Amino acid sequence: MDTLIPYDSLAPATLANILEDIVTRDGTDYGNYDLSLEQKCQQAMTMLQQGNAFLVFDTESETIKLLNKEQLNQYQ
Repeated sequence: MDTLIPYDSLAPATLANILEDIVTRDGTDYGNYDLSLEQKCQQAMTMLQQGNAFLVFDTESETIKLLNKEQLNQYQ
């Protein structure tokens, strides 16, 4: 079973590493403009802080995913 990970339970360095990994994965699309790694990570962090996104550990792929509310509802 996949596990929801409260982002605020993670050490800041661990969270930063997870967000960096997520935003640099193949298939991550930010539209028609380029953002720096720092900007991408900050966007992800803002989404987490606002409750618009969630970290989920996917047991099948053994990776952590960043899902928005709609994706989380479909995922469960």
